Amino acid sequence: MRVRGSAPSIDASLAADALMVGRMRLVLSISALLAITVDAADSHNEVPAAVWLAFFGYILHSLLIHVCTAVGRPYFQGKAIHWSDVLWFTLIMSVTDGTHSLFFLFYFFAILTSSFRWGFEEGARVTVASVASFVACVLVTCSDDTPQLLMRTAFLLALGHMIVYWGGSKLALQRRLALLGDVSQLSNPRFGAGRTIARTMEKTLAFFKASHCILLTRDRATGTWTLRTLREDDTCEQVSIETIGRLAESPLMALASDSIVLSNRLPWPLNHLRAQHHVFAAGATAWRSANEKGAQRCATVAAMLEARAFISAPLPMRLGEGRVFISSRDGRLGKSDALFLAHLMEQIFPIIETIEVLDRMASEAASTERLKIALDLHDTAIQPYIGLRMGLCALRKRATADNPLREDLDKLADVADGVIADLRRYAGEVRHRTNDPGGLVRPHLERQAARIKGLYGIDIDIVMAIDAPLHLDDRVTAELLQMVSEGLNNICKHTHARRGSVRIDCKNGQLALCIENEACQESFTPFHPRSLTERAAALGGQAHVDRCANGGTAVRIEIPI
Repeated sequence: MRVRGSAPSIDASLAADALMVGRMRLVLSISALLAITVDAADSHNEVPAAVWLAFFGYILHSLLIHVCTAVGRPYFQGKAIHWSDVLWFTLIMSVTDGTHSLFFLFYFFAILTSSFRWGFEEGARVTVASVASFVACVLVTCSDDTPQLLMRTAFLLALGHMIVYWGGSKLALQRRLALLGDVSQLSNPRFGAGRTIARTMEKTLAFFKASHCILLTRDRATGTWTLRTLREDDTCEQVSIETIGRLAESPLMALASDSIVLSNRLPWPLNHLRAQHHVFAAGATAWRSANEKGAQRCATVAAMLEARAFISAPLPMRLGEGRVFISSRDGRLGKSDALFLAHLMEQIFPIIETIEVLDRMASEAASTERLKIALDLHDTAIQPYIGLRMGLCALRKRATADNPLREDLDKLADVADGVIADLRRYAGEVRHRTNDPGGLVRPHLERQAARIKGLYGIDIDIVMAIDAPLHLDDRVTAELLQMVSEGLNNICKHTHARRGSVRIDCKNGQLALCIENEACQESFTPFHPRSLTERAAALGGQAHVDRCANGGTAVRIEIPI
């Protein structure tokens, strides 16, 4: 049974960072006031009232933010706080020595907190605002020390750019590690290869904030191509799958088969000054600009995808070949993005191929097992009933016209005929899987409901509220039917209910099973269905018992599919 870990959420991490930043802000404000006090005592100079007001005001501001952050106020954990820091630092600069004030170093506090918490773009905005505020403060104070102004401005820009770059890299690395973790959790043979590919495309599309994710794969055994397409804001259930016989003439496969391709359409005049198409060949150590022929192919692909930028990487498949495309209509894609996409495909596709092999082996084993079960049914169940029917027919013929048992023998023969027909139908369903959206689930549940009705007199309603076809493998189907059987047996054995229901639904990637019974004379006592809970946990889900609005009891089971 798989044990679920309790990893800290991103919101909790942001709250902890905000509390630490608030504490450091308070320390910084108090330290600045102490520095002013010590400097005034050493120089025996009187400190202006505006300076005291500015520093005391910043201490109160820092204390308020720290307290509100500690009690969990979300506003004081947002982006507006470091912008207020920039305003306070500008005020402190204006009431102190202007260009010569050492408190210009405070700007780096705002740059650090913004870039390491919110990324490159936010940090870059704060850096530019800090430089502009510093220059404006110096101009307002009419300082004429131009060399000092230029040096400190350059220092703010240079060091600020480095901080912002590293802060953005840190957040990008966190996001990439989170994506790799999510993808590794998706690599479950129980979900099947198709589901794993679709969820990987969905996660990849959201990570790059792209407009399209296209996956082209070819099976070497059959030679057919499979085209999967997922658009922006679509879910994995909306992946478009198309089988194509030949794709040799498509621009999508005209790119070098073993190279990573990056294309960004630059505006004029940058398109004449910088290369727009880059290639990272297999075994290379650096990017190179695409040649004229490669640039034409990249432009054709970009026009086909209606994209301003796209990345294409080969798929590391042992049993075939293919490429992945990530395109964007608005933003730009970088070289690090392209290398990460290739690394992501290297991590997931060998696992997907292994899942496909396992699925094929499981399907073949299940087919063999179904054939064996069908033959066993024929030999051990159907043949004895046929023999029984033949014996009843023989007795019927030996009975005279006035024998009172003739009618009973006819009824027994009809019952035997019905049982033989049911067994043959069931053996056919076992041997040849049906294409019903629920597979064998619905017929099995209906037969089970009919059996309970005949033995216990309990009416069981079967509701499958599933719009799209439900694709479950043999293992999940068997576990699902077993859980339904246990739930219905509990109703028969432990309640006096005369009605019940089984509802199967599928929403948001979750298979929901609800087994209800009507209100009875017994008082509701909360309980924990151990067997059902263990079965659900083994499938990565959970089970719990609720009291219904009508007074009945409902066992609710959720399983991710």
